[in-house]
Amino acid sequence: MRVPMEVLTMAGLMVLVVIFLMAMFARLYRKAGPHEALVVYGFRGTRIVKGHGTVIFPMIESCHELSLQLMSFDVAPQQDLYTKQGVAVTVEAVAQIKVKSDPESIKTASEQFLTKSDQEREALIRLVMEGHLRGIIGQLSVEQIVKEPEMVGDRMRGTCAEDLSKMGLEVISFTIKEVRDKNEYISNMGRPDVARIKRDADVATAEAERDTAIKRAEAMRAAAVAKSLADQERVLAEALSQAKQAEANRDLEIKRATYAEATKKQQAQADKAYDIQANIMQQQVIAEQVKIQQVQKEQEIKVQKAEIERRENELIATILKQAEIERGRIEALAGAEKSRLTAEAEGHAAAIRSQGEAEAEIILKKGEAEAKAMSVKAEAYQEWNQAAVVDKLITGLPEVVRALASPLANIDKITIVSTGDGDAAGMHKITGDLTKIAAQIPALFETLSGMQMSELLGKVRTIGDKAPKPGNGSGTAANT
Repeated sequence: MRVPMEVLTMAGLMVLVVIFLMAMFARLYRKAGPHEALVVYGFRGTRIVKGHGTVIFPMIESCHELSLQLMSFDVAPQQDLYTKQGVAVTVEAVAQIKVKSDPESIKTASEQFLTKSDQEREALIRLVMEGHLRGIIGQLSVEQIVKEPEMVGDRMRGTCAEDLSKMGLEVISFTIKEVRDKNEYISNMGRPDVARIKRDADVATAEAERDTAIKRAEAMRAAAVAKSLADQERVLAEALSQAKQAEANRDLEIKRATYAEATKKQQAQADKAYDIQANIMQQQVIAEQVKIQQVQKEQEIKVQKAEIERRENELIATILKQAEIERGRIEALAGAEKSRLTAEAEGHAAAIRSQGEAEAEIILKKGEAEAKAMSVKAEAYQEWNQAAVVDKLITGLPEVVRALASPLANIDKITIVSTGDGDAAGMHKITGDLTKIAAQIPALFETLSGMQMSELLGKVRTIGDKAPKPGNGSGTAANT
């Protein structure tokens, strides 16, 4: 089905009309961003559009844009400003100003600045700010201006607020950048404080150096005292350690001697018991050997008897007929031979038995003799034990003294720390200790022997008194 050309033409024209109307409507619709305001005026009166859009009808309405952005400019009067003291100063400041956001302020600002350029608007505002700044500087001293710039800014905002509000503006901030003067008043103003601060700094430095020197001296003195005490304690500790080592070595040697003596006694007892047991076992072995020999001899006799019987049977079996002829003679000979062999066997057995009994008796007598000898020796040892121990102890005393003094021989160097007066200090202390060590020898002898030294020496004197004189002994012997 073909569409007529007239319909297509009408549709195209309608599309073009719609597009044209939309373009026209887009041109009539104006939008205001958050940083600006549209001041619309015309047959509907003056209205403020901010943050949205509106339709501006051509020929009957018109609009202008008013910026709401922050305006920053320098406030620096060319003429000198005089303070309360009459000092001429030059002040440079920075002001931040903007149009207020409420519709009334926007209308007021549009009445004041809508047709003016940015330079003209800033010039008007700068004149107002410089006039107020001149009045505020005249009420303050140089010290206040220099030391309290925030106070100057607060006063400027409070003073200019009313006048700027009449123009629909507000002061966001006012900051003093620099304050200068031609008479060096400001530079000289800080000299007393600088001198005072320098003086205080010098005094503080001197006091700190003094305190440091004092602390250093005290620390050095304390270190010297501590070092001296440490050296004394070290020397004393070394001396005590050496003394303890000597005592320990002495005790160790005494214990070794005691253990060695006990060990020797036990070893001697064990050796004696072993010898006795060995002799008993040897006697038992010899007795068993004698029994074995007796059994062997008896078996040999039995074998000889069996051999005789075998020969008799052989003679009876082989020579029976001849035996009948010479029966009498052979029986006589056989009886004689039997008697002879029996007597010979019995004699041999008796000789062997006598020899065994003699050997057993010899071994028994030998064992009894050795047992008696051991008993006699044991009794002799028992009677001689105390004297032998005393003799061994007396002969061994030099070795004991040498063992007690041996730790002193191993000392390379002795450092003497004298902490008292008299004989209890210095070298006298060492000789005194040696004397005490030597004085312990009799006590050690009495402990090991069970006898008092005084009793032993008394017995020696008694034995010497009772001993026979050389002359008397020979005469008695001669008479005997």
